Amino acid sequence: MGYSGQERRKYPRATGRFIVSYRILENNGNTDISQTKNLSLGGMLLTTNCQFSPGTNLALEIRVPFDPAPIMLIAKILESKEITKDIIYDTRLIFLAIDEKHRKVINETVGYYLKKG
Repeated sequence: MGYSGQERRKYPRATGRFIVSYRILENNGNTDISQTKNLSLGGMLLTTNCQFSPGTNLALEIRVPFDPAPIMLIAKILESKEITKDIIYDTRLIFLAIDEKHRKVINETVGYYLKKG
């Protein structure tokens, strides 16, 4: 389901595969590991191995090349779309809570990958 009309993204997205560990915020259950397809200051597209309901909150740890410490934040699922039956889902997330330091790291990372193009 594509969007018609205006591009709704506020921030430019950089294509890049960054390692992300994620778990559903509300339960301290299993953490899964995946990769991003793209990343921006406002959110990201992540490949997941299960389908999530829109509105689900995830706790994330993103590893980027420029910072040895993972970026920790909370994101909300906008959409989770099946790509390969029962195996791969493209899951779009919007960041909810992110501190200034991590915001800066994401900004620098996105800037670098956009320039690299």
